[in-house]
Amino acid sequence: MANARILQQGTIHCFPAGLRDEGGEIVNAEISAVLYDGERLLLASDKPVPGDERSAVFALPLTPQGPDDTRLEYFTTQRLQQAVKYEDFALTTDGRHVLAATGFDRIDDESHALNDYNHLLIWPLGEPEAVQVVDPDPRDGVEGSLELRRKLDAAIGFPYYKIEGLAAVPGDRGDGLLLFGVREQGNAHDDFAYVSRVVGAHYQITDNGNIEFVDALREHFSFVPHDQAGVRFECGLSSLEYDPYHARLYLLTSFEVEEGGEERIGGYLWEMSLEEFRDGEIPRLVTTPEGAPLEFEHKAEGLAVLDRERLFVAYDNDRNLKLGSVDERDERHACEAPYTILGLE
Repeated sequence: MANARILQQGTIHCFPAGLRDEGGEIVNAEISAVLYDGERLLLASDKPVPGDERSAVFALPLTPQGPDDTRLEYFTTQRLQQAVKYEDFALTTDGRHVLAATGFDRIDDESHALNDYNHLLIWPLGEPEAVQVVDPDPRDGVEGSLELRRKLDAAIGFPYYKIEGLAAVPGDRGDGLLLFGVREQGNAHDDFAYVSRVVGAHYQITDNGNIEFVDALREHFSFVPHDQAGVRFECGLSSLEYDPYHARLYLLTSFEVEEGGEERIGGYLWEMSLEEFRDGEIPRLVTTPEGAPLEFEHKAEGLAVLDRERLFVAYDNDRNLKLGSVDERDERHACEAPYTILGLE
């Protein structure tokens, strides 16, 4: 069983304090995706960040002292500003391209009004201005990964679902296997169950730097976190991350429940080898060095491998401002996102 300990915690200023949206509401940092490229952290919020000079996708250096938000850079390419509700990032298996997925949790069958929620994007590492849409509708001028949405519909099999995980792992066809993590599924946005399912298909990188799928999207894995020993609350999958140093897959699950009239948020981390993943085995719950379940006190939604021994966890607490052990302050500012750096043992 894998052990991990907290090395560092803190908050990241994601945009200016007091920033308001068009309706006059305070903008809240809700970081749901994170990736590390060897020098910088790439993060994304699942809520828009207003301003032509800003976007929900941004990068900042990771120093020995932690993330340096004084050198934060927004990715302002129009296509990156346009997509809404980012949920996870991944690197292609060759490490040369970044992939970003939105939630795919809403669509308007009568118009294209909600297409921005249905995007899988790809760009060369370090070149976000070259971003492309993956698997778009074949009709010209229609934005969004609408062909991919149809494939997700068939593979997931429910009218409503939410994608919150994305990972590219080595496969036996093409350039790898692209995995999508399903957190919610059901009849509608107010009639669903939390799940931890993984669907995917093999892919290859095209000559123009996009992705095409080389087989059908299908279910590859599923498990029930709250059936496992040490898990106290019903969870849904909130991130996938491939660890190339150890050829294993991490699964992040989070919960948001009411207990005794109070909101409880948090999460758990799981790990398994690729062979175990392919065999459908139950992943191992990551524990503290003392052997207790590692239960996050915040809603863990983003996970990145930093190196052979460290992981970065980003939290999306929605409107919950409590900081807990992350900081000496009682509450964060709305513009701040809490994070944790874990050391693997």
